[in-house]
Amino acid sequence: MFNSLTGIITGKYPQRLTLETNGIEWDLTVPDSALDKLPAVGQTGRVFTWLQHTDMAMVLFGFASEDDRSLFFDLLKVDGIGPKAALKIISNIATPDLARILDSGDIDSLQKVPGVGKKTAAKMLLQLKGKLTLQENDSTVRTGAKSTPYADVVSALVNMGYDRKVAEQAVEAVSNKVSQDPSFEKQTQANKEDLVFRQSLMELAQ
Repeated sequence: MFNSLTGIITGKYPQRLTLETNGIEWDLTVPDSALDKLPAVGQTGRVFTWLQHTDMAMVLFGFASEDDRSLFFDLLKVDGIGPKAALKIISNIATPDLARILDSGDIDSLQKVPGVGKKTAAKMLLQLKGKLTLQENDSTVRTGAKSTPYADVVSALVNMGYDRKVAEQAVEAVSNKVSQDPSFEKQTQANKEDLVFRQSLMELAQ
């Protein structure tokens, strides 16, 4: 699989970059932020890549750094965020800034991104807060650890407008219920949190 392409940048367009390597011109879909980070047209640049292969088409995505590509992969793990939405998020928020926004639970800043509503923002906080590791200026930027197994679930619900005490009670009730299922304990922490989050929402909607 391609890890990166190095060649002459032949064109820059909105969320699109063309690059020539040894007589082959590649057409890459890129976040708008990559256009500013990469060298000017006519200069040599390195683009980190990911190939999406579906029954309908193949799309080659490009990123200015490995951090941007890693963040793209992390965003794809969030329910409801596909490649186009992930690209739009990265285009509107710089990678280090997004890590800090998630770290601080700033749901308002997430909702400023076109196409990101309150529910998607809450899911991003739930699944990504405390889980991003980025390399910035040769130092690791690591988001904080959780105080309880479902603290992020409670925070996501609070950021959606629910009272913290009510959210804590709902999460506690749901987690106690689902933990009685032997198959629940075999799941990853991310899957457990997602299940508790969904069922807590249903509990609070009643």
